[in-house]
Amino acid sequence: MTAQVPVTEPSASRLQRPNVAIIQGFAGSMLMWLGSLGVGWLSLASTELRRNPVIIWLRFEPEGAVFSVLVLAIGGMLLVRSWLRLGQRLRGWGPETRPFVLKAVAAWAAPMCLALPLFSRDVFAYIAQGQVMIAGLNPYRDGYSQISNYLQIGADDLWAQSPTPYGPVFLWIEEGVVRITGGQPDFSIALFRVVAVLGVALCVYFIPRLADLHGINANRALWLTAANPLFLINFIAAIHNDSLMIGLALAGLYLAATRRPLWGIILITASVGIKPITLIFLPFVGLMWAGKGASWPRKFLFWGITAGLSLGLLWVMGMINGFGFGWVGALSTPGSVWIWYAPVGFLGLIVATLGNAVGLDGWGFANAIHTLARLGSLVIIALEIFRGDHSRLVRRLAVAFAAIVLLSPMIQSWYVVWLIPLFAVTGIRNDWQVKALYFTVSFFMVYAISDQLDIFPYFEFSLMAARQIAAVCALGFGFYLVFLDRSTKVLFRRRFHKRAPGQLH
Repeated sequence: MTAQVPVTEPSASRLQRPNVAIIQGFAGSMLMWLGSLGVGWLSLASTELRRNPVIIWLRFEPEGAVFSVLVLAIGGMLLVRSWLRLGQRLRGWGPETRPFVLKAVAAWAAPMCLALPLFSRDVFAYIAQGQVMIAGLNPYRDGYSQISNYLQIGADDLWAQSPTPYGPVFLWIEEGVVRITGGQPDFSIALFRVVAVLGVALCVYFIPRLADLHGINANRALWLTAANPLFLINFIAAIHNDSLMIGLALAGLYLAATRRPLWGIILITASVGIKPITLIFLPFVGLMWAGKGASWPRKFLFWGITAGLSLGLLWVMGMINGFGFGWVGALSTPGSVWIWYAPVGFLGLIVATLGNAVGLDGWGFANAIHTLARLGSLVIIALEIFRGDHSRLVRRLAVAFAAIVLLSPMIQSWYVVWLIPLFAVTGIRNDWQVKALYFTVSFFMVYAISDQLDIFPYFEFSLMAARQIAAVCALGFGFYLVFLDRSTKVLFRRRFHKRAPGQLH
């Protein structure tokens, strides 16, 4: 890859009070923090927090729970609006805009660092899996149902008997956290959040550098990615291990692109050791190492060297922990389900419904569609890897990665966050592309707000009612952003004619 000539940027005088948007976003994040105290996930073993008078009212009184749902929904959508407005206020994306983007990331992330886990309870599974490791069990064979108190910890019973899909690096992190904390949930959550923040920091550091390599405006790429509400809620509020996975993968990609392929492979392999999905990075790193104009024999040689080094490191890790490549057999754990808004999942649902209506095995046909879609993603990956030219390798990686996500019957919001950095550093045009991102972020924020809520089960109103309240509030705010707000509605409607500075042709 070769850097392009930097685009001349406007002066700081064109900035339009970006601190206003940052403060509004901080207020939204604070509202989410407050809402988390009432409907965020709280372990049964968190006795001290459960005795707090404020939390008692927010969690165990109907009025408090409704209040928590409302402030969470308003706060989340206010954060979306603040992100959109910050992008409008930082006109030109010159060097003077970088401090404002970093300030926004810090200000919006800080309250989430203190919130109870939101939108996911995976962090409790991390604690339970750490106890599986300490107990000397095999997490690729023994689910955390083997741990006597896993329900007290707060881990989801849905995956209690499933093998972990995580690699050896994250198993060691889980074990280390639980050894330090003794399995105490609140302290463990704090340490897992530190791990997540480390992943965010890697993204903040390497995203601008990768963008510079492609001649893309680094400040805009950082805003599109690290200041993005979807990025923050998944990586910090929800504490997904995907934060460190993507941070290490981006770091490795940058090192490989700047003629340090060995260090790049080591970091990407560490990323694979968290979640194996980033194996997709390795063929493209092999092409970077082979160099521009490499012959096919040279490409295959460096693909083999790259794969050999990575698999060798993973083999050593497997020898150290004694589990070998047991994670390979566990990869189907999260992929055995579907969801209605995923295009393939929705198509499967339609086919299954029609097939069952006429007396056929509808879900058998749906499973066939899911399988064909996965095969289609493999074809797209192969096409991107085996293209004859050496151009736009990171963009080709982004397309290949997107094929894995978009042709899956299950798409989670954090799957989308995997893709945003790769597309942002190679150029998201200021036309339908960025509008698609705006709609995607808004949709998944609404969905997250109304999806996983920890509602006291003995209220007169049900969890479904709470979700409906959250959905109506978030949808109403989303409708306001798209159709009524004079400042933001133009982002969803405007016809763009000019290329934004630093974007791809």
